[in-house]
Amino acid sequence: MSAIRSLMTLAFLAVLGLAACAPIERNHGYVPPDLELAQVVPGQTTMEELPGLIGRPSAQGLLTGSGWYYVGSRWRRLGPAAPREIDRKVVAISFAPTGVVSNVETFGLERGRVVSLSRRVTDGSVTDISFIGQLLGNLGNFQAGDFVD
Repeated sequence: MSAIRSLMTLAFLAVLGLAACAPIERNHGYVPPDLELAQVVPGQTTMEELPGLIGRPSAQGLLTGSGWYYVGSRWRRLGPAAPREIDRKVVAISFAPTGVVSNVETFGLERGRVVSLSRRVTDGSVTDISFIGQLLGNLGNFQAGDFVD
């Protein structure tokens, strides 16, 4: 009887050990899905229409109306190891001076470099590429403990 109980306890501990090794993934931020982004038409969609189509942005350009940025990342934790960022995406929407969307671009990271994943524009590309690079490069470098005394 005690041998069966020992085997059951050992099996239970083995199952717990395996469950602790299962990866846990979390999403941070928000990037509109491609289906929703398809509703944003450069040259036609206005800034006022965007919140109803794809939601409010994660960040906005420093100048009023200069651009909206949607930032999202995926983190994976495996066992007791620290969480590791496995994916990051930025959608940048630029506006003409009239408030109409002029560019919709999606950026990601590939081997630590900013890569344009898609681009729909009415004129030249996004001029705030350095800002997008900063969003992709610095996102995730902050911990909650950095802001708590």
